[in-house]
This record gives sequence, structure tokens and C-alpha cells, in this order.
Amino acid sequence: MKCLKWTFALAASLVTGAANAEISDNVVRVGVLNDISGIFQDTNGMGSVEAARMAAEDFNGGGKGIKVEIVYADHQNKADVGNAIARKWLDVEGVDAIVDVPNSAVGLSINALLRDSRMTFLASSTASSDLTGKACSPNTIQWVNDAWATGNTTAAAMVSRGGKDWYFLTVDYALGKGIEAEAQKYIESHGGKVLGSSKHPLGTSDFASFLLQAQSSKAQVIGLANAGGDTINAVKQAAEFGIQQSGQKLVAFLLFINDIHGMGIKVAQGLQLMEAFYWDMNDDTRAFAKRFAARPGMNGKMPSGNQAGVYASTLAYLNAVAATGSDNAKQVVPEMKKFKGKDKLFGDTAIRQDGRVVHPMYLFEVKKPEESKYPYDYYKLVSTIPAEQAFRPLAEGGCELVK
Repeated sequence: MKCLKWTFALAASLVTGAANAEISDNVVRVGVLNDISGIFQDTNGMGSVEAARMAAEDFNGGGKGIKVEIVYADHQNKADVGNAIARKWLDVEGVDAIVDVPNSAVGLSINALLRDSRMTFLASSTASSDLTGKACSPNTIQWVNDAWATGNTTAAAMVSRGGKDWYFLTVDYALGKGIEAEAQKYIESHGGKVLGSSKHPLGTSDFASFLLQAQSSKAQVIGLANAGGDTINAVKQAAEFGIQQSGQKLVAFLLFINDIHGMGIKVAQGLQLMEAFYWDMNDDTRAFAKRFAARPGMNGKMPSGNQAGVYASTLAYLNAVAATGSDNAKQVVPEMKKFKGKDKLFGDTAIRQDGRVVHPMYLFEVKKPEESKYPYDYYKLVSTIPAEQAFRPLAEGGCELVK
């Protein structure tokens, strides 16, 4: 639960007056809360901390000499640990916003804790779609993926390409269950079938029995409703079983470029996956990735979609602080929801009243080794899902904030 911090002081003294009158302690503190030592350390971890630091640097005081401090802590994928850190940040350490938070159980706990506080929750890696549905909060903004988008858009893309019969390998907690439920709903409402599902605990190392069941089902598509090390292990072992070579398609609902790099392109080739961000999409994403790769401790690594989301959400939050002269969620979040335009990492972007940030999503296929021309050149674009189709319709989420 140890919390470390880094300060970006943009001026020796703050500009006084109305602009900074409501900035608590004369500093804006952003807490990066994630998995630093576990299965999400590559897709989030210290890379997310560096992404937040980059956002603070690029904010550059917002033209008002606003001082920004980045702190971080490890929630260990435990809701009670994450909640305790958030409570200490709120009650003792004067943190104004929490960003990142992979792990839906942790994210939902923090969402409830912060609902009536002055803190903003930038849920850039929390996948539960309840955050903008039945559990929506006036303090929460959700970036990058969620279970509805991941389940529906991935299923839609695969069904449109003939993948009607499915078998799921699902991590047995909120993330996996949510993705499977959303995907199944889409599949069955569009003439497909789910032939079976195997649930596994977080941090599973041996997927042999699950993969054999999936293989024997003869399903056209095997959906991996898990993340991080679980997905990597499943893909590696699927390659050993020759599953894709036998004609079944393997699709990962929540996988990132770091995961592909970790397992190797030879193992991952042919894998289908949905992403909100890819470092090699355009000049803006490549410029960001090059800077990120040169950061301390990154050693040339390209940023994941989650790390890009930390950067984008932190910068958007800081810009709203500058616009309102306040770091109180009651002023900042409504200001953030006014945004509609081009985000340099996520493309055409808008922030809805339920707190959901909508942007395009992309179905990629992992290249064959001979198709990859340079480091991290791993994806080829299969299809683009526009923002208005990629996320749950505003009226269907059940969010009490939607008028």
C-alpha cells in the first residue's frame, strides 16, 4: 500500500486570484492506482505512471501556473486494498483524482466511495460497463474499453465474418462475466449459438483442460474473456494444441500490444482482437509512442491502450481544471462532459452525460512473423467500428444521470 510521488512544478509560485481560488492545497494531485506487481503490470503498471507524468508535462500549467503532482500505488487486484488506498488519498493526502484502475471489482468499489466526494474518478482501465450504467456516478468518467463495448463490438465483428458458434474461456470475476454476458447476448440475438463456457480463476497457469473442452465443442470461435497473464497463457497453450491450425478462430476480448510482445508474434499470429488504440495508427500515435518508449524504465516499450487512456484522461482532466479554476469533481466533471472533438490518440471523441467516453474501436489480426517489418509492428486492421456504434446506446444503460 506504499504510495510514492513525483511532482511537476511548472512555476516557482502559483498564480493567485480567481483562477486558482478553488484548487485545494494550491496543487492538483492525480493518483495512478493500478497493478504494479501482478498480471497487469505490463499493460498498466509503471507505464501508466509515466503516461500520467507525460500528461502533466504537456499540460504545462494550463497557462495559469497550475502545479500538478502525480502519486501512485499498487492495488494488488484486491478491492479492499484499493479502497483503503483511495480512502487515504481522499481523507489524508489531498489527492484530487484517481486514474487507471484495472480490475472491475476495485473500480466499482472506488466508484462507490468517491460518488459524494470532491474527487474525480478517471476509470481509464476499469472494464465494467456498470460504471456508466446502473452504478453511474457524477464523479466518474470512463475511457478506453468497457465490457459492453468489448463484448458487443468483438462479437459483432466476428459474427459478420461468419463466426456463429462460440465457446468461452472466461475469468471468474466481474470483468470476464460481463464480457461473456454482453457477447452472448449479441451472438444469440444475431442467429449464433454459445456451445459452452469454462470459468477459470484469476492467475491461471494451466489452461489445458479448458482448451480441450473448447476444442472438442467444435465451435468456430473460441472467445477469451480474460486479460493480462491469463490471456497470454491461454494463447500460448492454444498454439501448442494447434487450435487455430485446425480451423477454429481464437479471439481475445481484452488484449494489448504488450501482451503480444510478451508471448511473441509467432505464437500470437492469426489472433483476432479488439483495441481502442494502436501505437502505429497515425503520426500522432507514433509521436506519442516514441516519447513514451524513451521514458525512464520503459526501455523502448510501446504504450498499451490502457496507458494511452491514462495519458488522454489525465490531460483532459487537467484541461478541465484549468478551464474551471477548480479541482472539485462537481465543477471539473461537467466541464469534461462538454468535450466533443478530435483526441490525438483516440480519434473522434465525445464524453456523454453518463460519463462514457466514446471513440472508434478497431478489430485487428496479429500479423505473421514475415509480415512484421520492425519492432512492435504486430497488427493489421480488419475493420473499424465508429464511435456511435462501438459503445452501448445512451438510453440503454440505465444511468440515472441521463435526462
